[in-house]
Amino acid sequence: MPRLFDPLTLAGLTLSNRIVVSPMCQYSAVDGLVQPWHTVHLGQLAMGDPGLILLEATAVEPIGRITAGCLGLYDGATEEAMARLVAELRSLNPNARTPIGLQLGHAGRKGSSHLPWEGGRQIPLADGGWTCVAPSALAHQDGEEAPLALAEAGLEALTSRYVEATKRAARVGFDAVELHAAHGYLLHQFLSPVANRREDRWGGTLDNRMRFPLAVLAAVRDAWPEGRPLGIRLSATDWDEASSWTLDEALVFAERCEALGVDWIDVSSGGVSRAQKIRTGPGYQVPFAEAIKARVGPAVMAVG
Repeated sequence: MPRLFDPLTLAGLTLSNRIVVSPMCQYSAVDGLVQPWHTVHLGQLAMGDPGLILLEATAVEPIGRITAGCLGLYDGATEEAMARLVAELRSLNPNARTPIGLQLGHAGRKGSSHLPWEGGRQIPLADGGWTCVAPSALAHQDGEEAPLALAEAGLEALTSRYVEATKRAARVGFDAVELHAAHGYLLHQFLSPVANRREDRWGGTLDNRMRFPLAVLAAVRDAWPEGRPLGIRLSATDWDEASSWTLDEALVFAERCEALGVDWIDVSSGGVSRAQKIRTGPGYQVPFAEAIKARVGPAVMAVG
């Protein structure tokens, strides 16, 4: 029997199998709020009894959304809507309840974007977009408005928003949380020298570039209930020969995440560099996951 169908225990949660529905942006929210589409989309997946369902990247503040159609968990209204969704999903199969987790994230400089089928480029402020934040004032693409570089006070405030969103996720009743530090979004922007050109304690050396993502992870770990698993998604490489964020640095980051008590590491790649050259093929990201699993103790998930 393939191990894919074996149970797996993460902290105090046992999955009936090792098939995980990966977070998939639906771009169907309104003002950060869950819509009927999310219930239908996730409901039909839940009825297949996967080991775990992870909701799409959900922003910890309004400007952290990738698009205006992305979910949020940053106020009473978004929390109430999310609670209704979780209750509805659990009512579909109460005798064999599929665990439901949430991916918490922040788009950073990749926020304020058009929907993918509208081109996906940044929406200018004059056309209703919003000012983004990032480690450095570097736009993701040529011709886009540069984000604001986060100052010390902004970093402290943003960490608090991650904590508050984590507490909301616990009140809603999510079984697990995954912190999004991949695909060129804010925490990955701090990790990669492609987006992080800071010269203070938050940039430059690998230790400095890891400092903010690890601080957020530690704060989320402290806020998340003991016994409910916490994971992190990372990009194992930028696929950019000019960037030092390769598997070697990702291995160090994975070890630091393990030290902070993560229960799983979700291994993906790319997303931060417009110069990336991804070598795709069947299972092309699995070797990254294998390499990380060889260095850490927590469960490791392969994607793609």
